[in-house]
Amino acid sequence: MNCQVCQKNPAIVHVTEIIRTEDDEGTEGAREEVLDKHLCQTCAQQMNLPHTPAVSKKMVDIWKLLQQSTRRSRRESKLACPDCGMTLNEFRNKGRLGCPKDYEVFREHLDALLVRMHNADGHVGRGPGVDEEELARRQQMSSLREKLDEAIREEAYEHAAELRDELKGLQDERA
Repeated sequence: MNCQVCQKNPAIVHVTEIIRTEDDEGTEGAREEVLDKHLCQTCAQQMNLPHTPAVSKKMVDIWKLLQQSTRRSRRESKLACPDCGMTLNEFRNKGRLGCPKDYEVFREHLDALLVRMHNADGHVGRGPGVDEEELARRQQMSSLREKLDEAIREEAYEHAAELRDELKGLQDERA
């Protein structure tokens, strides 16, 4: 089918427009008229119609996607806990983990699940029986511990000593 506007190019954009007409008395005599337009991409762009470009996937691209998907599913089906033997598929079906080791084995999948469920990958908010001041101090201590671990990994021992002292000061405030 050729474009209805230029009559040259093949029509790849198909627009269905619903026009509602009302009579003078309100919606009782309202009528709907359906107009189908068949346009080429150039004419559709000139008319400023909302559209998406035609997707042309080659068979090679589709084949590559299928292979990647198959490899990923094979790799995931082999994933199992060495302690309790639970597989990823069992975890997905049950919705519960079997042992503490499962948290490490399925960590990648748990992180995505928690983000989907809670829109966060860590606890946000306060805990029971903890006031705002104590919460802020705990968060600061957690941040200092992370910085201390990083400084030790980078072998920045002077900076690590400063962080250690600051952390000890916060711990002494608690006692």
